[in-house]
Amino acid sequence: MLYADKKIIIRSLKLLSKKIGKKLKKKIYYINRKISVKRKPINLENIFFISFRSNCSFLYNIIQKEQYVLELNKLSAAELIIISADKTCNHVFNLLGSDDRYLGGKLPWNKDFKTEFKWDNKFYKSIKTVNLYNNADVKVPWELSRFQHLFTIGKAYWITNNEKYAVEFKEEVEDWSEKNPIEMSVNWTCTMDVAIRAINLICSYFFFVKSKNICYEFWIKFNKLLYLHGRFIYKNLENEAKYNGNHYLSDLAGLIWLGIYFGDFSVQDNEKRNNSKDWLKFGLVEFEKEMKNEINEDGTDYEASTAYHRLVAEIFLITTKLCNINDINFSKDYMRKLEKMCEFIADVTKPNGLSPIIGDGDDGRLLMLSYYSSWNKMDFRHILAIAGEYFNRDDFRFLGKTYKEDALWMIGSYKCINKETQQKSKAYSDGGYYILRSNRIYCIIRCGELSCRGEGGHSHNDQLSVEINIDGEDFIVDPGTYVYTSDYKRRNLFRSTKMHNTLCIDKLEQNYFNDYDLFYMREQSFGKCKFFNCTTFLGEHYGYKEKCGVIHERKIDLETTGFNIRDKLIGNVINYKSYINFILDHGVEVKEKDNGIELIKNSIRVFVKFDNPYLIEEAYFSQAYGKMIRTKRVLINLNNENAKVSFRILDK
Repeated sequence: MLYADKKIIIRSLKLLSKKIGKKLKKKIYYINRKISVKRKPINLENIFFISFRSNCSFLYNIIQKEQYVLELNKLSAAELIIISADKTCNHVFNLLGSDDRYLGGKLPWNKDFKTEFKWDNKFYKSIKTVNLYNNADVKVPWELSRFQHLFTIGKAYWITNNEKYAVEFKEEVEDWSEKNPIEMSVNWTCTMDVAIRAINLICSYFFFVKSKNICYEFWIKFNKLLYLHGRFIYKNLENEAKYNGNHYLSDLAGLIWLGIYFGDFSVQDNEKRNNSKDWLKFGLVEFEKEMKNEINEDGTDYEASTAYHRLVAEIFLITTKLCNINDINFSKDYMRKLEKMCEFIADVTKPNGLSPIIGDGDDGRLLMLSYYSSWNKMDFRHILAIAGEYFNRDDFRFLGKTYKEDALWMIGSYKCINKETQQKSKAYSDGGYYILRSNRIYCIIRCGELSCRGEGGHSHNDQLSVEINIDGEDFIVDPGTYVYTSDYKRRNLFRSTKMHNTLCIDKLEQNYFNDYDLFYMREQSFGKCKFFNCTTFLGEHYGYKEKCGVIHERKIDLETTGFNIRDKLIGNVINYKSYINFILDHGVEVKEKDNGIELIKNSIRVFVKFDNPYLIEEAYFSQAYGKMIRTKRVLINLNNENAKVSFRILDK
């Protein structure tokens, strides 16, 4: 027995020593790297790229340009594309809640233009990206530097043949390169953003490669920049956390795209082991692994956020399509899960075409294929348009019909479907989402594990919280996210229990979190569904059990013209104030009636009956990152009692 214990201790010490050694080695590497980069900027000789041409099969081809333009005109998309592209060429952007803003003759690549805070150029590991005591948001320069607007400029170039779009593309890339030396600016501090930028630059290449106004020397520098992006990603993978997420997946996608773009080409220098063949081989193996690790068996993303599920689905789906046309295929299990990911997006889509933003959301995208200036951040159907063609599914096609343009760019064609598929109630027990549907009512309930197997990085305190849509109108909504690091107090407010449509007990949280640790929430609620069918949900969570001796149980029964929500407190709440919270959608009018209230929105009237005392007060919710609007909420006082709330749809 003692011998066995000794072996365990020795093994543990060896693992600890290995971990410390690895960290020390990395620290020494970055110290040396900082010195060498300062002494000699990172560069590659132009001669390596003189004869390079990408020979990969791409999602769209210059040879088919006229056909794409014809289809865009059929979709009546050309005019909106040109308006959006011209706005971008005039340097007017709406990023992360900024509203349209002119950013100047030269784009502020290293600045949060909303606060005017600028990050100085220095070695990327020495840059402090976040300071919780100022309101600067590093996501702003990152978002601009993703170059996602170039896709729209490229489309306008194909439609009009106007070289001003090619010139804008060229000048932006040159200016960015000058202002962001390799590894020497804030735009090298997040590998995910480096990868997304590389992917968008690759897409731009296939729009502008034949431009008469772009000289041969530019393309040499352009391809060199892309190659250095690949080398950076490979050396700076975001896979050191206990669980990987959308950041690491984006890194891998970047390596795969760059690996396919460069093909057999490689630079034979002192870093020859870090070349395009390595990127592709590594990226493909890890991509398959991440589908297994990050995606639950029911197709939900384990980060427990509908918005990040959309992003991850987009990364997997579009990258898979690029791989397929280059004769790279994934396993059957991978493809099965990918289709299930799209099914989840279809099932959570509300009758108004929007999706609930449950958990965190920062409006992140891989590629903005359509509606760059006007995309509704709560609309996930662009995924379904692509998935409808990719999986040949009419239910996806019908739901995604507004985004035929996305299917056109990624698949090359689209099929018009006018027959609606009846959506039904559906349980996603692995992800913790339960959807009740009738002809007139949509209700989604959050009840399940926190993100990344209980780490809570992108989770909110939303156990047993609901969203309600009636006759196509949102009435009760999730509050969203608002911001991350630029306002840590509001960040914590929007992920708190009192901002969700569930039971609140005084100032207690379902899951406690540290005010300054903005992406961690220790699992304490352990939400569990006890019963589910097409009309009934019954679940409970244990977030209050150790804090005040109470288990919260919620039952929801769907009826023909309404539904009932019953909340039961198992245990006694002594010396604590308890209440049920419902946040109303912006635009819902409230009229007080006997024994309840009437909710009115766009001629839809709903009577809400409850026997408990209630209060109506001002509240906030966020439809998109950086945007916060006023609304109202209803607080129903429980007084240590159980509560029943009945919703009845009134005739017009």
